[in-house]
Amino acid sequence: MSNPAAFRDQSNWLGGFYELAIEVGSTEDASIQAVLSALWSAAEVRGAFASTDREPEDQEPVPCTVASLTAYGHLHGRVRLPNGHLAVCGAVAIRGGDDSSDWLDFYVPAGALDKAGVPYWDGRPFHRSAVLDDWLAGVGTATFERAPFSLGVIGWEVSGCTDAATLAGRLPQERGIGYLLPQEEGLLYGAADD
Repeated sequence: MSNPAAFRDQSNWLGGFYELAIEVGSTEDASIQAVLSALWSAAEVRGAFASTDREPEDQEPVPCTVASLTAYGHLHGRVRLPNGHLAVCGAVAIRGGDDSSDWLDFYVPAGALDKAGVPYWDGRPFHRSAVLDDWLAGVGTATFERAPFSLGVIGWEVSGCTDAATLAGRLPQERGIGYLLPQEEGLLYGAADD
């Protein structure tokens, strides 16, 4: 098996993303920074780097900040997957502008998941992994404890598939993705169930 943690192996970054997409609930830099810092810590991401064409050992780390996301587009690091393998990962911010919320997407690319031996597709017409979903739900829950947010969605390229205003505090009855929905009593995890 080739190394799913190798930055320079561009096949690690291919194939789409399994992600935790977080609707921050604000467009203020301080809010997205709080979520970014909490998420990086909760996932225990190793490093923050601008480039995928050099290994982390061969480049200077960049600050894990909104300014770095703005300057470089993505932040990249390494994360320990639920099966124990170290793999490449990343984050990107989708800035909403004045009339909507910012989003922060934390992702592990399919190429790295393949090499790490983490299944995320069982032949159905969509990708799904209960193991990855539960792991990302744990990351999201730990993030929320330090930096509350409006909504988290978990699954295959889920960013932008819904928003907190559309859900209006209620989980869908049938869920093709996972949801982290703030409630008065805390964060509710609604696992994918269809």
